[in-house]
Amino acid sequence: MKTMRLSAALLVGALSLSAVGCDDFLDVNENPNAPQTVSANLYLSPMLHWMVTSPQFDGRFIGRYTQQWYLPGTTFSTWDRMGYDPSSDNGGQLWRDVYWNIGQNLVDMMQKAEAEERWDLLGVGYVIKAWGWQQLTNVHGELIIKQAFDQTRFTFDYDSEEFAYQEIQRLLGEAIKYLERNDGAVDPAYLGRTDRIYGGDRTKWLKLAYGMLALNLNHFSNKSSYKPQDVIAAVDKSFTSNADDALLAFPGTVNDDTNFWSRTRNNLTNYRQTRFVVGLMDGTEFGGAVDPRMSRMLSPSPDGVYRGLDINTLNFGGLAAAQQPNNFFGYPGAGGLGLPSRYIFSEKSRLPIMTYSQLQFIKAEAAFRAGDRATALAAYRNGVAAHIDFVNARNRDDNQTPTQITAAERDAFLANPNIVPSASQLTLTHIMSQKYIAQWGWGHVELWTDMRRYNYTNIDPASGRQVYPGFVLPVNLFPDNGGKIAHRIRARFNSEYVWNRAALDKIGGLALDFHTKPLWITQP
Repeated sequence: MKTMRLSAALLVGALSLSAVGCDDFLDVNENPNAPQTVSANLYLSPMLHWMVTSPQFDGRFIGRYTQQWYLPGTTFSTWDRMGYDPSSDNGGQLWRDVYWNIGQNLVDMMQKAEAEERWDLLGVGYVIKAWGWQQLTNVHGELIIKQAFDQTRFTFDYDSEEFAYQEIQRLLGEAIKYLERNDGAVDPAYLGRTDRIYGGDRTKWLKLAYGMLALNLNHFSNKSSYKPQDVIAAVDKSFTSNADDALLAFPGTVNDDTNFWSRTRNNLTNYRQTRFVVGLMDGTEFGGAVDPRMSRMLSPSPDGVYRGLDINTLNFGGLAAAQQPNNFFGYPGAGGLGLPSRYIFSEKSRLPIMTYSQLQFIKAEAAFRAGDRATALAAYRNGVAAHIDFVNARNRDDNQTPTQITAAERDAFLANPNIVPSASQLTLTHIMSQKYIAQWGWGHVELWTDMRRYNYTNIDPASGRQVYPGFVLPVNLFPDNGGKIAHRIRARFNSEYVWNRAALDKIGGLALDFHTKPLWITQP
C-alpha cells in the first residue's frame, strides 16, 4: 500500500532542481490558478466515478472466476483457470482506487465537511469509506485499515477480515447518524452540485447506507452469529423500488466519461458469454422456461441462436463462424464500434453501485434461512420483476436496439412455476441463480462473494441440485493453485509485493497459492 515513497522521491527531485539555480521554483505552490484549498463538495464527483468504475476494472478478471464471461483463445488464460497474472496489477484496480484515487481525498473531504457541519456530505463520506473497505476485504481478504493513511509510515500492517467487517458496520452506523440530521449546514443544493448519484438527496443516501449494511450482515450466513432478521430489517429501511437504485450516468463525450463496458472503451470486446449464464436463461436449468431478459442482455450468434462457450474448451470449441457467440455489443468479432449496443454495454448505459433488485434477493435469502418462506417468496418475486424493469431501463439509456420486455412477457415468465414456485417449493437454487442474473455484468464483488459463500458448487439440500446449477469448475487449474480453486485476488503488486512484502509475509501473502486461501467471512 506504499504511497509515501513516491511522494518523498518527488520532493527530493524538487529540492534538487531548486538548488541548481531556480530560487522561485517552489513558488509554484502559490499559483493563483491552482487554489490551495477547495470546497468540500468538489472532492465528491471523482470518488463517485471510482465507486462505480473500479469494480468494473477488476470485473474483467472476477467475471472469469464467476464465469460471467470467458476469453477464448488457443491457450487457456490465467484467470479462466482460476489463476492470476504474476508481477502484474491486473485485479488491483480497487486496491489502487480505494487507497489512492479516493484515499486521502476522502479524508480531506470528511474533515472539511465535519468542520463546516455539512452533515449530509459527511454522511456520504462515511458511506464511501465503508464501501471501500467492503469491496477490498471481499476481493483481497486482509487489508490495511488502521495505518492506511498514516503519512509517517513507509510500511503498513494488515488488519484481519473480522476487524474490517466490524469497521464497516461502525462506519455505516456513523453514516446513518449523520444522514438522518438536517441541522447545521445540511444543504441539498450544495451536496447536489457534485452528487452524480442522487443529486443531493440525503434520504436516498440513507437508504443506500442501510442497503450496504444489509449486504454486510448477510455475508455472515455461514457463521453462527448470522442474524437473518437483522438483514431483513436493514433491507426494509433501504430501497423501496428501482427509483432508489444508485446509478451513475455516463455523458459519453470522451473516453473517460464513457461507460467502461462500451465498445468505445474496448475493455470487453474479445470476451464472450459462457455456457453457464446462457443455461440459467435459455430454459436448460429451469424446466424449459426461457427468460425474456436473455435476448436483451446476452448476445446471439450470427445464426440467431443464443449460445455460450464452454470454459474447459479452447477457443470457440469447434463452433462454425455462424455459431460463435457475438460480442456483448451484438456483433461478430471486434465489430460494433460506433454502432448501437445493448443493456449495460452501450456508451451511455448507466451502471449501479447497488440496486433494489439486488437487495430483494438479499432479503429473500435471509428470510429463506430464517424459515419464513412467505416473506422469502415475496422478496424473490420482487427481485425478478424489478430486474426485468432494470433491463428495460438500461436498454433506454442510450436508445439501444433491443425491444422492451412487454408486460405480457414479464407476467408470463413470473407465472411459470419453474421460475416462481409456491412458497413451499422455493429453493436457494432459485434465489441465488436469479440474483446471479440480476448482478451479471456489473455486481462482480457481491456476485463472487455469493459464489464463495456456497463454495461455487455446493448442493442446495432443498432442491438436491447445485445452488448454481450448471456451474463447472475449470479442469485445467492454474499451476500455482495446487489443485485448489480461487477464493481471493492477491493484493496489488506494485504497492504490496514491491514495497510491503514483510507485512504480506505475516499473512501468508507470499505463498504462490495465497489466492486459494478461503476468506474468513465464508468460513463457519
